[in-house]
Amino acid sequence: MLVIITNNPLIQESFGSTYTVDYEALSYDDILIKIRDAVHRGASILTHPLYGSVKPKETPYRSVLMEMREGPVDMDSLLLIEQTIASAGKFPNKSAGYDEATLNDCKIIDLSLLQGALRSM
Repeated sequence: MLVIITNNPLIQESFGSTYTVDYEALSYDDILIKIRDAVHRGASILTHPLYGSVKPKETPYRSVLMEMREGPVDMDSLLLIEQTIASAGKFPNKSAGYDEATLNDCKIIDLSLLQGALRSM
């Protein structure tokens, strides 16, 4: 089953009728951990967690398309999410003081990046 794991409410609004969307209002770091936990249960990552030219923590939002299944760990997905978590840990959280307009722009950027990734699949 294909699932979008996200902390961006705009993804739920935009893709909720097309995909299964697992939305939760989590921090950037916590959404990566949620993705890692899904990989530990056997899921595979289909869109790169660091797609686009947006550095980690320059936006509070991240959305990743995954193939959810139970089973053995997909080692490529595990390596990818572990590297993503390590990379994100090197950056300060620049989005903490963003005003509402900037946060809305971040939501739109995340949506646009996911749309592009889905089109290319």
